[in-house]
Amino acid sequence: MSGAASHTSASGVPAPRKPQALRSGAVVAVFAPASPASDEKVQAGLSELEGLGFSLKKRSKQASDGYFAATIAERHVELLRNLRDERVEGLVALRGGYGSNYLLHDELVASAFGPKVIIGFSDLTSLQIFLWEQQRWVTFYGPMVAAGFDAGAGAPSGYDEESLLNALRKTETGWTIALRGESIVRGDAQGRLLGGAMTLVEATIGTPWELDTRDTILVLEDRAMKPYQVDRVLMHFKQAGKFDGVRGIVLGDFPECEPPVAGSPTARDVCERVLGKLGVPIVFGAPVGHTARPMLTIPLGVRARLRAAGTGLLEIREAAVIP
Repeated sequence: MSGAASHTSASGVPAPRKPQALRSGAVVAVFAPASPASDEKVQAGLSELEGLGFSLKKRSKQASDGYFAATIAERHVELLRNLRDERVEGLVALRGGYGSNYLLHDELVASAFGPKVIIGFSDLTSLQIFLWEQQRWVTFYGPMVAAGFDAGAGAPSGYDEESLLNALRKTETGWTIALRGESIVRGDAQGRLLGGAMTLVEATIGTPWELDTRDTILVLEDRAMKPYQVDRVLMHFKQAGKFDGVRGIVLGDFPECEPPVAGSPTARDVCERVLGKLGVPIVFGAPVGHTARPMLTIPLGVRARLRAAGTGLLEIREAAVIP
């Protein structure tokens, strides 16, 4: 299997490298870049993937290593082995937690394998940003085996099947994702979809793979943060210049982020206050990443149009996969 060849756009910026579409019957490998998951959730997630028509590559049993799903070496080898395996067309993360940053190794850049579908969210943000900044890989911010697929399509804490299959299979442009949020700053904007869990985006600042947020529709979400912690991260982004050149912003619904004192500012209040003066369209409360609602799948690295009116809409202006 080979993905799209790398090339440079007319503007001189490297063009996105897109994986092949994941059709029914495609071989999918599960990999554990971060923390372990319960056997019950894993089995439920695997059954759901099979129900979607994917063929699962058999995975070796690994023993957890503290708060990691396996040792650093085992997790590194597992990722590289699946990327090199020509039978494997897509990789789905087991779950997030913590540990993906240990896999950001030169070997991922030096190895001569083509792009493959990589699906995940939360801690996977580290790997997704690394692959974008170092290799221009398009990846997918969406459900994981034990965090989304395990609960099922359309279920609470599950996943949105339509956006998932559109992202993984549509080779044409112009399809849309209903954001099901709230437009706190109205307007239209076009840019490249990038971002992820906001604390993981923040963690790239100062690294060689720091996320370039210029000309982006920036996706930011997270969980279990006090509103003042959301405020602190957003102010860090602002003071670091990460909002300079941002065209629009899609925010998650920030579960478990209730104010510690009744009547004090909420996460939404903080986002509106800090971001509202940027003069760009903003949708708050989309079910992306950490959410109790069916999780949307967002293709990262492709151009899109954000329509911030009502509950918000993303129009995907560039296919995320190739035939």
